[in-house]
Amino acid sequence: MFHNSSQLLTKMASIHPSIPLHPTVYETTPTSRPVLEQSVIEIETTSLEIEPSVESTQAKEMGMCLTWKDLYVTASVGKNGKKPILQGLTGYAKPGELLAIMGPSGCGKSTLLDALAGRLGSNTRQTGEILINGHKQALAYGTSAYVTQDDTLLTSLTVREAVHYSAQLQLPASMSKGEKKERADFIIREMGLQDAINTRIGGWGCKGISGGQKRRVSICIEILTQPKLLFLDEPTSGLDSAASYYVMRTIATLQKKDNIQRTVIASIHQPSTEVFQLFSNLCLLSSGTVVYFGPASAASEFFTSNGFPCPPLQNPSDHLLKVINKDFDQGTDLDMNGTITIPAEEAIRILVESYNLSERNQEVQKEVLILSEKGARSIDKKRGHRSFLNQCFVLTKRSFVNMYRDLGYYWSRLVIYVALAISLATVFYDMNTTSKDPIKDRGSLLSFVSSFITFMAIGGFPSFVEDMKVFERERLNGHYGVTAFVIGNTFSSIPYLILNSLIPGAITYYPPGLQRGYEHFLYFVCVLFSCLMLVESLMMIIASIVPNYLMGIITGAGIQGLMILVGGFFKLPNELPKPVWRYPVHYVAFHSYAFQGLFKNEYEGLKFNAEKVGGGSHKYISGEEVLRTTWEVEMGHSKWVDLAILFGMIVLYPVIFLVILKTTEKVKFIQACK
Repeated sequence: MFHNSSQLLTKMASIHPSIPLHPTVYETTPTSRPVLEQSVIEIETTSLEIEPSVESTQAKEMGMCLTWKDLYVTASVGKNGKKPILQGLTGYAKPGELLAIMGPSGCGKSTLLDALAGRLGSNTRQTGEILINGHKQALAYGTSAYVTQDDTLLTSLTVREAVHYSAQLQLPASMSKGEKKERADFIIREMGLQDAINTRIGGWGCKGISGGQKRRVSICIEILTQPKLLFLDEPTSGLDSAASYYVMRTIATLQKKDNIQRTVIASIHQPSTEVFQLFSNLCLLSSGTVVYFGPASAASEFFTSNGFPCPPLQNPSDHLLKVINKDFDQGTDLDMNGTITIPAEEAIRILVESYNLSERNQEVQKEVLILSEKGARSIDKKRGHRSFLNQCFVLTKRSFVNMYRDLGYYWSRLVIYVALAISLATVFYDMNTTSKDPIKDRGSLLSFVSSFITFMAIGGFPSFVEDMKVFERERLNGHYGVTAFVIGNTFSSIPYLILNSLIPGAITYYPPGLQRGYEHFLYFVCVLFSCLMLVESLMMIIASIVPNYLMGIITGAGIQGLMILVGGFFKLPNELPKPVWRYPVHYVAFHSYAFQGLFKNEYEGLKFNAEKVGGGSHKYISGEEVLRTTWEVEMGHSKWVDLAILFGMIVLYPVIFLVILKTTEKVKFIQACK
């Protein structure tokens, strides 16, 4: 509390300079003293309320300063060749500003963006210094976001669902479900997507929103966490000039609505005049070299001072790119007015030399030095995720909805399975009375079911690849972990695989006259489900290694073909060559245990007419003898052991998938740190 009016006025003057320091201005007569005391109390309260607002303003101004100095990036070409992509770039990005990276196609815009975001590929090498608030550190989750040039989204979801699911995955557990929904809806409105909010994103076989709207959905998803550092790779591609302006204006002014001093860095190809005016700073590149770095409003003046004035009524960005674009350079030429134009190669040389010797370049160097020191005490900490169990639940729910709506995932396969089941039921109908060799026919039917029907699961590979693309984008931005994705993807598929096993299984099992009893039928369905589950997991493993439709299907078909070959039907187990094919391939192939389990489930307890199957002098031959002699099945364990091994493989395959994803992630990180 203040002990006298002098202290009070001094405090007031520090907050409001317009208030004089002399206490004699106020008369302290007995009649006025109560009023003064009341005023003192009110002013003290006001001053105490004002001080936190000053602190909050200072907190608001804290952002992320990104600086880079002498940045070089080279790409490996062939065995020993190297190609320079970025050559000695220096620059900065400050909070509350929008930095645009511009240049002709192939100039290094996306490479610079990837280098600053720590996303360079394994075939590139980077040198130079990149600092965040004066520190060399990795970008923490929640403090930065990256909107890629390709809009990788789940096509079966609506705009609302895509953004809401992402909000549930990204936003912290401290926020209520209503708050997350409110933020998602607010961002959807800000991006002008309210009219398409219930429209599916769309893709193959399903018409949805336009390409420009997909781009805005991608931006919505990445700004949900209100990141302080936002990277945008070609955010206006696919948008018309009006949509481009409104999207960029929303991004540039978003900080005024969420009170976050955001640093925005965007690579942009050909902005309109209105969009160009939104840029705070401009980094103009040509062949990986800086042609200009500084205020976007001063770029035209810089070009004019070097003999390349912008014609009246022409978009400044069009003029800048035209001067430094050498893709169509054919030497000295005449423009439409008959004026001789300088070759682009020469123009670039003049501009680069002028920039390197200019005061603007010196100012950039000084600013980089100041920002590197200024942010030395400010390090952004990683923000919290949702809990692991909640992430698994949301991913399972989202994947379940996607699988339900995507016809290519399971429904088209179910139709094919039913058609094959009907074919098998009619071809092998009532084997007990119509078949000349019921032993061979039973083996053929069971082998076909456990091999060729499950072989059709590779048809879902394109959907797996799309899921992997979405996962890679979301994982790079830190939306969730690898383990949560594997668990969610695995559990969401179980109901559909049960359906794909039960319906075709029932059609196939009863008409041919396989062994009666619910126990035998349930075992048959369990083995069929296990095989489908294993093929699904196998194709997910392949999708993580070979992210290409054609090569992935060929690889998956080849691996399954080998497993079927050594499973024990086409070549009996004891007749397989022991090196490699018997040990270990026969025991690694899950078809071996599927064949044995189904054979035991069918033949055990049956007796066959020896005369009908060529059994010699005996009148009947038992199913156990058929298993030992005809199919060479291992009788040392029961059929339940074979089923247990299949279930063990169901657990093992996702673990292998998880290990591959984790290993790939670590290898990329190690290579990026070199």
